[in-house]
Amino acid sequence: MTKSPSGEAPTGRSQRGVYGISVASELSGVGQQALRLYESKGLLTPVRTAGGTRRYSEDDIARLRQITDLLAEGVNLAAVERILALQTGAGLLESTNAQLTSDNAKLRSDNDRLRTDNAQLRRERSDGGGRRRDAS
Repeated sequence: MTKSPSGEAPTGRSQRGVYGISVASELSGVGQQALRLYESKGLLTPVRTAGGTRRYSEDDIARLRQITDLLAEGVNLAAVERILALQTGAGLLESTNAQLTSDNAKLRSDNDRLRTDNAQLRRERSDGGGRRRDAS
């Protein structure tokens, strides 16, 4: 399996690099030189085979469509780079927020359970403690 530039194996099917540069160019309508330019600008990071051949994924093709849509709207390449970075950051924030919300709900549940357990222990101690004194 090929690895991404970060050295990690792609996880999802849409992230698996399967298309060569000519197929990616045809699917996206973007010329091969433009694909290389976008990669050099950091807008796109196709996985590489052990031999160094670029392999584009479904996610890369979708990102190319975003890039071409923005360019068609008159956005310059520097702004496209910034917009995509902001979208990526927003996605990470949304993911982190969802995880924190889930963690918070679990902690609240655990806290409620511990309060209930603690109250039960206090009742048992007060009931049990009184009996011991009477029995002595």
